[in-house]
Amino acid sequence: MNTKYLDLLAQEYNSEEKVVTEIINLKAILNLPKGTEHFVSDLHGEYQAFQHVLRNGSGKVKEKISDLFNDVLTEKEIDEFATLVYYPEEKIKMMKNSFDSDQKLTEWYSQLIKRMIKLISYASSKYTRSKLRKALPDQFEYVVEELLYKTEDFINKELYYSKILQQIISLGQADKLIIGLAYTTQRLVVDHLHVVGDIYDRGPEPDKIMETLINYHSVDVQWGNHDALWIGAFAGSKVCLANIIRICARYNNLEIIEDVYGINLRPLLNLAEKYYEDNSAFRPKVDSDEKQTNLEKSQITKIHQAIAMIQFKLESPIIKRRSYFNMSDRLLLEKIDFEANEITIHGTKYPLENTCFSTINPESPAQLLEEEEQVMDKLLFSVQHSEKLSRHMNFLMKKGSLYLKYNGNLLIHGCIPLDQEGNMEKMRIDNRTYAGRDLLDIFEYYLRYAFAHPEETDDLATDMVWYLWTGEYSSLFGKREMTTFERYFIKDKQVHKEKKNPYYHLREQEEICSKILTDFNLNPEQGHIINGHTPVKEIDGENPIKANGKMIVIDGGFSKAYQSTTGIAGYTLLYNSYGMQLVAHKHFHSKKDVLMNGTDVLSVKRLVDEELERKKVLETNVGEELLQEVYILNNLLEYRYMK
Repeated sequence: MNTKYLDLLAQEYNSEEKVVTEIINLKAILNLPKGTEHFVSDLHGEYQAFQHVLRNGSGKVKEKISDLFNDVLTEKEIDEFATLVYYPEEKIKMMKNSFDSDQKLTEWYSQLIKRMIKLISYASSKYTRSKLRKALPDQFEYVVEELLYKTEDFINKELYYSKILQQIISLGQADKLIIGLAYTTQRLVVDHLHVVGDIYDRGPEPDKIMETLINYHSVDVQWGNHDALWIGAFAGSKVCLANIIRICARYNNLEIIEDVYGINLRPLLNLAEKYYEDNSAFRPKVDSDEKQTNLEKSQITKIHQAIAMIQFKLESPIIKRRSYFNMSDRLLLEKIDFEANEITIHGTKYPLENTCFSTINPESPAQLLEEEEQVMDKLLFSVQHSEKLSRHMNFLMKKGSLYLKYNGNLLIHGCIPLDQEGNMEKMRIDNRTYAGRDLLDIFEYYLRYAFAHPEETDDLATDMVWYLWTGEYSSLFGKREMTTFERYFIKDKQVHKEKKNPYYHLREQEEICSKILTDFNLNPEQGHIINGHTPVKEIDGENPIKANGKMIVIDGGFSKAYQSTTGIAGYTLLYNSYGMQLVAHKHFHSKKDVLMNGTDVLSVKRLVDEELERKKVLETNVGEELLQEVYILNNLLEYRYMK
């Protein structure tokens, strides 16, 4: 190995004993059971539901409580204890108010702390002491370690342990300790979180999800089509930016743009009020419990029309300059007969309704008004100078990718484009042909290039990010064409349909899934494809476990917009050393409902795969990294200390 590197490493491991100790430690860790992976997908801004699933570890927290205390606590008491671990601040406050004397409160504190310590001991049983220590609340690290490692075999320290508990309570630190222990439990139950795409759009609080992920102890993200849209806007794509604002207007979430990320929409509103009127097709989707004035609805409706028309105009030059995108059929503004108020699509004429073409020049329909250009320039400047959005997008780039190979599985949000025979669909880009893994790799290359060069706004990389949102061979979109225009302006619902890539029916076949895993250099006998993007319609009997367990689809409808068609409120997946479990979730009503009634949102757990032999750290991605560290340390040992 490079001797300069080993010399630098020797500064940290400056004795033979330190090197040997670290090798012993790493080799021992390799034989521990693998940690629990938690997979979620298609969160779509539903922060409250996501928070609950994260806090309860898709049922793992309550499962461990039941394992430990099933013979001691009633079912109701187990529910209460679990709720306290999920929401410690709120539950402690509720419980404290129920005691009529300080003595009873003190007894409750003492008993609860002992149970929390026992739970942490159980939840951390497959981790090293060092890893546990990092998960403990900093201010109570010493105290908790003393209580964790006490032994019942000796009475010498009995008063010592009792005094620790007594002092914690008498000094008013019990609440803080219990809260810290609750969050430690949550952290220990899940070792690593995978977000298989679509944090953004539709729901009201994607920014809070992003803040949670930034502060989470171990996480990765596989970009979804909506995430790519936000990355594209920040990278300088005006058409991606127009799509974002249009979707936020459609789902009544413009506060995310203006209030959360500080992007000034006033210039767009002024433009919208100048050129547009009320239009039923563009009114915002409003939940029944939301209150909104007629003026607010009117303003959003006008903004919705203004940004939609800007979007359709911005798409045209990209389609024309990138002929290999094969999207000439989507030059819809040029296919309109403005006098007859009809459009020709795939050779068929359709009457138009709910039109809002006041800013269109029939002679040059894709030409932006000078005012529209100015508005988009201001919006893009505001987006690229939002400190909060910058932090969130940089995190997505640091922790994200189009796909991930992790512990033998392939994690991907959308699809691997296939033809009808199951062959990898080929796409020609700049005189080179790509398919399968190579196609996804080139997509990711362009996305990362666009993000790194935000000043280049009409280059191939920036155009390619938009293609990822809407193109036929995009792994994130996976449909023949996006019929946004048709849904706004054409009544015939047959023309609204978006034909899916053959992948979505071929993925039912084990042979196809094995072929894809092989293309990504994964073992088809042991690997799985873990997919999001397309809501599983459990209400119609659709099975999320496909291809004899090789394909697992975990988008079951976190987004409220999908729940009426899926019948559930999302799937999550757990993968520990014993195997995989798929968890279906019921609709999450509110945190208050959980706190008051102890209700949870889990329904059915299904075994996907069971390990014949308990999987160890040695067999994981982390294990590969540790083996590499052992290799380097052995080289250091030989080079520096065993000459």
